[in-house]
Amino acid sequence: MKIGIGNDHSALEMKAEIIDYLKERGCEVVDYGTNSTESCDYPIYGEKVARAVAAGEVDQGILICGTGLGISLAANKVKGIRAAVCSEPYTAKMARLHNDCNILAFGARVIGPELAKMIVETWLDTEFEGGRHQRRVDLITKIEEENA
Repeated sequence: MKIGIGNDHSALEMKAEIIDYLKERGCEVVDYGTNSTESCDYPIYGEKVARAVAAGEVDQGILICGTGLGISLAANKVKGIRAAVCSEPYTAKMARLHNDCNILAFGARVIGPELAKMIVETWLDTEFEGGRHQRRVDLITKIEEENA
């Protein structure tokens, strides 16, 4: 599995730990930055990862900023992206199981690295259930297309 990862300045250390964890799991990781602790604009990195996921350059994406909120909002502006902020494993599971979420986001100022790894593990190990949930994902896609 090929995972794109992006972050802002607040999440540089956590990103490094998550990259190591992903590689231990056998994932290929593409780092879209930032690689600096200097203040930067999270929408740039949210968009980079989202465009890579939407174009099929990577299978899924992970985004990390202070809270996970801003960077996920930017990602969700890209057509075809369903980014979810998850601060615990249950939400990560449901984001995949019911919403076919293709980008996971979380906050480096909200959770610690061990919880982040648990969230990533749950998210990666959960597959989309389909069925009635596919109809709902299709409705989300329809809204997106009507407002493009």
